[in-house]
Amino acid sequence: MIAFIALGLVSLFADMTYEGARSVIGAYFEMLGASALIAGAVGVGEFLGYAMRGVSGVIAGIFKSSKVYWGLVYLGYIINLFAVPLLAFTGNWESALLLVILERVGKGLRTPVRDVILAEVTESIGRGKGFGIHEVMDQIGAIAGPALVMYAIGKESIRYAFLILTIPAMASISMLILASTTYPKLKSLERRREGKKIKRRGILSKAFLFYIIAMAMLSLGFIHWSLFIYHVSYAGLMPVALIPTLYIISMATDAIVAFPVGYIYDKIGPKSILITPLLALITVPLLLHNKVDALITASIIWGIVMGIYETSMRVVVADLSTPETRSYAYGIYGLVYGFSWGIGNTIMGALYIYSKSYLIAYVVIMEMLALVMIIKTLRIISKN
Repeated sequence: MIAFIALGLVSLFADMTYEGARSVIGAYFEMLGASALIAGAVGVGEFLGYAMRGVSGVIAGIFKSSKVYWGLVYLGYIINLFAVPLLAFTGNWESALLLVILERVGKGLRTPVRDVILAEVTESIGRGKGFGIHEVMDQIGAIAGPALVMYAIGKESIRYAFLILTIPAMASISMLILASTTYPKLKSLERRREGKKIKRRGILSKAFLFYIIAMAMLSLGFIHWSLFIYHVSYAGLMPVALIPTLYIISMATDAIVAFPVGYIYDKIGPKSILITPLLALITVPLLLHNKVDALITASIIWGIVMGIYETSMRVVVADLSTPETRSYAYGIYGLVYGFSWGIGNTIMGALYIYSKSYLIAYVVIMEMLALVMIIKTLRIISKN
């Protein structure tokens, strides 16, 4: 339980650090004289980050050692967190961009292995509830970080804000030390070393494959926040100064629903994610309705979908894999999820320019396909 709480605090302080930086990084690039194209190149970091999830999962799966697992988590967090304070010392956009990309790579490196550890330490309380509580703490940090940055900028400058973020970065590493010292050995890996036979369902089981396809379809049709906000700004739906409140609404919703969503998962299992494609589907039509009340509703629904993504959907990965193959499973999940989301939103961005009707049709098709694949996955699970 100590390790579980410590890991929650690791994420809380980590989110304070990098979400705080991400809330102003666009303005910082502009300050350094970068073009909009360069600011958009931050997306390269996102892609590399998701690619690293696959690499991390493979490394952990090959070595199957508690020391390697924790080593990857430490390396990822150190890169992820300390790239942020170093932004304060950059004098040009090139070095700033490198640090932003490194921050994403660090996150990608540690996420799959961290989730494997989290799946194990939450077994006693229920994985759904455990991942839900973890997501609540995560989102508290995601809200507190930008608030801290706003305070620091008001007092001094953006560079000062980046320096201030050293404090939560250090706190996160301190909690990571506590987690690793109280839970140094993963029981599943130690059982394997002792020669106890573990039943192999395999990461490429039929249920897992259909689930991954379902998640790919779901992500292909789920609008990214950057495109969401682009429409809000382009359509002039609210003053620019008020636009950040939509993100706060979404993140607060994510935090509020995370535990109930996890609790429901523990009660009824993977069936609880059936509603997700339907929620993702109605987000875009609501957004394009161009009414403030519909916009707020879309923000709330977007937050609910993210809450399900970060809790129940991650738990399904653990439930469809064995302890010894779980790192591969999380690596594949992260890679497919990130790649599909990026490709899908590129398509949606093009359709947004060409035809809003085609955009809605595309989202409906992707989410209906996702629903069909989820139902197929559930049928396979029930047979087994």
